[in-house]
Amino acid sequence: MAMFLAFRFFTSLPASSGALFSLFARSPFGRRRSPFLGSSVLQSLSSSSRFALAPSLARGLSGGKMEVEQVPVSYLTQKQATDIDQALMGPLGFSIDQLMELAGLSIACAIGEVYKVNDYSRVLVICGPGNNGGDGLVAVRHLCHFGYKPIVCYPKRTPKSLYTGLVSQLESLSVPFVSIEDLPFDFSSDFDLIIDAIFGFSFHGNPRPPFDDIIKRLISLQNLGGDESKKSPEIISVDIPSGWHVEEGFNGECIKPHMLISLTAPKLCAKKFCGSHHFLGGRFIPPSIADKYRIQVPPYHGTSMCVRIGKPPPVNISSLRENYISPEFIENQVSKDPMDQFQKWFDDAASFGLREPNAMALSTANKEGKPSSRIVLLKGVDDSGFVWFTNYESRKACDLSENPHASLLFHWNSMNRQVRIEGIVKKVSDEESEKYFHSRPRESQIGAIASKQSSILSERQEIQQTYKDLLQKYSDGSVIPKPECWGGYRLTPHLFEFWQGQQSRLHDRLQYSAKQVNGKQIWSIDRLAP
Repeated sequence: MAMFLAFRFFTSLPASSGALFSLFARSPFGRRRSPFLGSSVLQSLSSSSRFALAPSLARGLSGGKMEVEQVPVSYLTQKQATDIDQALMGPLGFSIDQLMELAGLSIACAIGEVYKVNDYSRVLVICGPGNNGGDGLVAVRHLCHFGYKPIVCYPKRTPKSLYTGLVSQLESLSVPFVSIEDLPFDFSSDFDLIIDAIFGFSFHGNPRPPFDDIIKRLISLQNLGGDESKKSPEIISVDIPSGWHVEEGFNGECIKPHMLISLTAPKLCAKKFCGSHHFLGGRFIPPSIADKYRIQVPPYHGTSMCVRIGKPPPVNISSLRENYISPEFIENQVSKDPMDQFQKWFDDAASFGLREPNAMALSTANKEGKPSSRIVLLKGVDDSGFVWFTNYESRKACDLSENPHASLLFHWNSMNRQVRIEGIVKKVSDEESEKYFHSRPRESQIGAIASKQSSILSERQEIQQTYKDLLQKYSDGSVIPKPECWGGYRLTPHLFEFWQGQQSRLHDRLQYSAKQVNGKQIWSIDRLAP
């Protein structure tokens, strides 16, 4: 499997299983996996292992094409992979089960990045007898918790407690285990995804029973050709497509997966990978190992356990769609006051762990009716309205000075919810602006002074130098004065729309409209067609 997070031992099999054992390298350390790199600060590999420049980080769309940054990527030889495993298993103190857990989680996360559970829930995971199979078993557990419906084929079980424990964990989740005899001969109609977790980077020679037959059946899926009556499942290989030589790649007929999940760093054979999705899994290689072996891979983003290597495949924008599944959102379950309903949904979004649930799209228009939108952060909400702060000389401020009508949009994608709010905007009091300004970090206060928002800069260095000069000016800890051109706005709402995504585009939309009745404002609730 991968030399990833788990340079776990591939233990010697008994003589009776020597046919299979001969497929794996023998060493005093066994077959293990190497951890991953979180750093992007690395040098190039030695001349024996050159890299390719792999387009990785998406920078935006231009003319329908994805622009990507060229990121150099290291490719490991078999010896380098083995040496890294041995180093990790030595004084660094990594345990096999710890690394295997991280490997399996990375595999599941990479799969979730590409294959959404609503469309690819039926997953067959084929596990070999060694560490690659163990990583596959861990991945199954995570996939199960992610909502997939995995089935496991594990024909040559390793009797060690680590592996039997993984099997017990999956059985407690009611994950089915099937024998080779019980597998359908034609995989095309029963599965959406097939995960190849059979052989890893220690593999050499030719596949032997029972895996030779399984590999042939996987190869046959690639030969369906133009038979549109059969939807071939996508094949995902862990670290090394089973049957490939770790350095030379493939010869003749072999598995050609749609997705390859490399672990630690891609092996040399990955240069021959021609599928749509190449991911690197895991991120825990310490700097000492990264520097010593000069490993270079794309940087991981945020808290992600995986990162794409290479350019993503072209996307047919018209085919992108999501079938939302949400609880019913009906009139007799909502608050009579929209501010109360907003607060309830906002609290849900905050407790759900969304990043910046207070981010909102603010849309304004000038006196000519030309609209503009941008994301700002909600900094206060009460019965009188919604508050944010900005520069009073920015474009949005100019629009609001000419036309005080504006709208806010909160989009909580992970919860299938949106809230749209329309109203009139006014500046908050100087006292309120002053109080909030001095509650901000000093660096943010200085940033507000340094930036003449929406004005044209000759280069980034211009504002950076202004910022540095102001940092020096206020380095004594003295009070930083709030700029006259900086302060808050409050939108007083007269209309709310609460939107919740539902299946078949039959979304729930409840609109609150403010009306005056006998001199008092009341809110009427109407259901809008989706």
